[in-house]
Amino acid sequence: MVQPTDETRLLFQERMVVLTRAFGWHRPGETPCGRSVPIAEAHALLELSRTPRLTQQELAERLNLQKSTVSRLVSNLHERGWIHRHRCERDRRAYELSLSDSGTAAAADLAEARGKKMAGVLSQVPPSQRGHVLAALDTLIEAIHESDP
Repeated sequence: MVQPTDETRLLFQERMVVLTRAFGWHRPGETPCGRSVPIAEAHALLELSRTPRLTQQELAERLNLQKSTVSRLVSNLHERGWIHRHRCERDRRAYELSLSDSGTAAAADLAEARGKKMAGVLSQVPPSQRGHVLAALDTLIEAIHESDP
């Protein structure tokens, strides 16, 4: 593996900071699409809308968060009335999570807002560059996963 130069590392770091700020990822109480929902909660709703019943462990794995963080996250979602907790039939010690009606509505609202935001961003990328942007994102995601200890 060829190590990047100091200059390249600094440029990459600066661009990641700019990207984080441009998308609003540094504002934990608001989604990048402008909804007043913590980002982690929005991602939990997304995963629960994709798979109607997940255990807390499965949700933790999908979100790449620690179990204790997901426990607090699930408590917050439950307090908002967005999820139901049921005993898992496969493992009676565990709970499965599912969206309530209001959670389904919140997830749908977030999906619509996210779709509009992403469409707006992508429309600003020249059509000839869109494939390159997607490929670069795939490369970056893979590099992040491979660099995790």
